[in-house]
Amino acid sequence: MTNTTDTTPTETAAVDDRTVDKDRVLIFDTTLRDGEQCPGATMTHSEKLEIAELLDEMGVDIIEAGFPIASQGDFRAVAEIAERTKDSVVCGLARANLTDIDRAWEALRGARRPRIHTFIGTSPSHRAIPNLTMDQMAERIHETVTHARNLCDNVQWSPMDATRTEWDYLKRVVEIAIRAGANTINIPDTVGYTAPEESASLIRRLIAEVPGADEVIFATHCHDDLGMATANSLAAVAGGARQIECTINGLGERAGNTALEEVVMALKVRHDIMPWHTRIDTTRIMNISRRVAAASGFQVQFNKAIVGKNAFLHESGIHQDGVLKNVETFEIMRPEDIGLSVSNLVMGKHSGRAALRSRLRDLGYEVGDNQLQDVFVRFKALADRKKEVYDEDLVALMRADEDPRNDRLAVKSLRVVCGTEGPQTADLTMVIDGAETSTTQTGDGPVDATFNAVKTLFPHNARLQLYQVEAVTHGTDAQATVSVRLEADGLIATGQSADTDTVVASARAYVNALNNLLERRTRSAPNGDEPGISYMDVS
Repeated sequence: MTNTTDTTPTETAAVDDRTVDKDRVLIFDTTLRDGEQCPGATMTHSEKLEIAELLDEMGVDIIEAGFPIASQGDFRAVAEIAERTKDSVVCGLARANLTDIDRAWEALRGARRPRIHTFIGTSPSHRAIPNLTMDQMAERIHETVTHARNLCDNVQWSPMDATRTEWDYLKRVVEIAIRAGANTINIPDTVGYTAPEESASLIRRLIAEVPGADEVIFATHCHDDLGMATANSLAAVAGGARQIECTINGLGERAGNTALEEVVMALKVRHDIMPWHTRIDTTRIMNISRRVAAASGFQVQFNKAIVGKNAFLHESGIHQDGVLKNVETFEIMRPEDIGLSVSNLVMGKHSGRAALRSRLRDLGYEVGDNQLQDVFVRFKALADRKKEVYDEDLVALMRADEDPRNDRLAVKSLRVVCGTEGPQTADLTMVIDGAETSTTQTGDGPVDATFNAVKTLFPHNARLQLYQVEAVTHGTDAQATVSVRLEADGLIATGQSADTDTVVASARAYVNALNNLLERRTRSAPNGDEPGISYMDVS
């Protein structure tokens, strides 16, 4: 793990089982918890494990792995991530009740470095939901934080909607949590309401006025409803916070959370005015951004800061001329700083296995001999259909190889008839639970006909919430990445596939979403009723 900047450690404060210099900012990633709350962003079990491993490798200090009480699936994911993680602290979320906290600890007890994160909504509107008075809530905070600390020596506490909580009450409950044994006090801007000056001032006042504040780490957790999450997080650091809660690609509820890549690169690039550092290996950013986008089904917008497709592209003649003469004219960071290849090497049908393995390694994929052979066969098939195979094509190719789950449903063959004269038809053959079956169906266009054929062969009640097509590269022979989101009985699942034939990619994405939905239904357990768990319920 490498620091993004070289600084000399100054005064230290204890956190977890290590010491942290006062100029270091801890990165708390909640992609697998708060990020996954984004409707439709639910990930499979294997995807969660893979992303947690990547977060650990890139130097994330704390991984919030999930909400163990929510479902058996969440519990299992947190428990396995806790056992597998080598260096990062693994954190589980719990509402302010003893049952939640006990369940979180049960999932976390196998971690090398566990953390229990418990919370309660402290603003007037949040206090009204469980109908607790200020005194009753204060007692609940003392009881639950004390209980968590008796189980685990690393406890984080959050007053949800802190930025809309009355100052005197916020100050009071923060002091209670510290006295009860919380090591980290997180101050959430739950609805993205605050502004940078307020964010800095709030942290600064809490550190100055709350007894014991100098003995704990203050954290900031910002949402992007007004587009200020990154600014608010950095302002909180200026006010004294030394932990930023964030997600990859800014994934999260509503407008999303603070984006990890934005705060980390802002601290790296503008170290002259923000003299703090993280231990994030920034060269791994692009790879994990792609993996999270693929797993969640939420593609990164082209003009997204740091990881967007256009972040390092220049079309204006003036900009191109400036970059050619001096790259620093219009680029304040290098593509390779975030792990983006400087040269987009074009592969083709004459490229060999060694070249493919080397290129995949540059893109962040380490493949064994057996996997390489499988990928190479599909690469050759793609190269036969495409004159040039770009990095984006290889990433799309690898996505199809990432989940080793044995799916119940698979597309075997598809033939469509379309044109100006309707109706359009789809001849589809699928393998369902090992048995091959076929049908011919019509629809309003080839995709509609294909989806109707899937429904005929595998009847279901899932509703289509999203159908999205994105060209992986340019040209008429470009692969299309298709994302499909389905909802059934309160469960949401996303599927993706890529192919030079958009209809084929659509069929496979739709079937992939059905497989993920079936897996989620299997993982949903009586413990917690996954679709209906409420953060507001603290009884």
